Amino acid sequence: MSRAGRKRSGLAIDRALARLDAAEKAGQGARDAAVEPALLSALATEDLVARDGAGGIVVTAAGRARLARLAAASSGDDLGSFRSQHFAIAHRAGNPEADAGGRDGVVNEAESPLAWLARRKGRDGQPMVTSAQFQAGERLRADFTFAQLAPRMTVDWASPSAGGAGSAAGGPAALADTVIAARQRLRRALDAAGPEFAGLLLDVCCFLKGLEDVERERRWPSRSGKIVLQLGLDRLARHYGLAGEARGRARAPMRAWLAPDAQIAVTASEAASD
Repeated sequence: MSRAGRKRSGLAIDRALARLDAAEKAGQGARDAAVEPALLSALATEDLVARDGAGGIVVTAAGRARLARLAAASSGDDLGSFRSQHFAIAHRAGNPEADAGGRDGVVNEAESPLAWLARRKGRDGQPMVTSAQFQAGERLRADFTFAQLAPRMTVDWASPSAGGAGSAAGGPAALADTVIAARQRLRRALDAAGPEFAGLLLDVCCFLKGLEDVERERRWPSRSGKIVLQLGLDRLARHYGLAGEARGRARAPMRAWLAPDAQIAVTASEAASD
């Protein structure tokens, strides 16, 4: 087969694999995906699909890895397709409070146990972590990152520094204002969460420990870490002013723009109606 023929064959296999994956996610079968038997045989030969116990066609782990590489190649990310297949790449808007430039960035949501919980639902159909709880945890993680408190194995030559000739290496004078501000925000957030939840929030949101690891280290009962984490995230979200819905007072005072010498006149009928 010529080089052009192999390329056309590879494109046909990729399209068929994508249709099978979409049909599987929609609860349909290979017949609904309209994949020719010859393409199914080629996919099975390359270990991209296999038959399940009921005789249906399912996409294998190798097939999902190939789809992830194709998605990474089409997105134009600089990480590389083979490296990106292990990630859950997402684009996030910058945080003007933590970063003076407010720059957008690319993050790997697969590394965060909080993002894993936010993408999954419990038995009641509700997310294990609400949007407000997830935003609060990510905000704490951003301040922890900007505060440069994560352990390092090598020297960080790219860290922002305001040190001069008279500043001691590693001392407070060698830290940039953004680092000091991030540490202050982190300390206030942990103080608001309280000592009961501060350690857990640091482990899960900042050090990216899984709940099973936290429960094993602290000798907690199984599945109890999720409840404690939700309580801590609620307290953290309240500190940041985050909520699932906006709520105000039932009745707010009347406000209006008036001239310096003007007054509001209330008639007797309006006063009686109040």
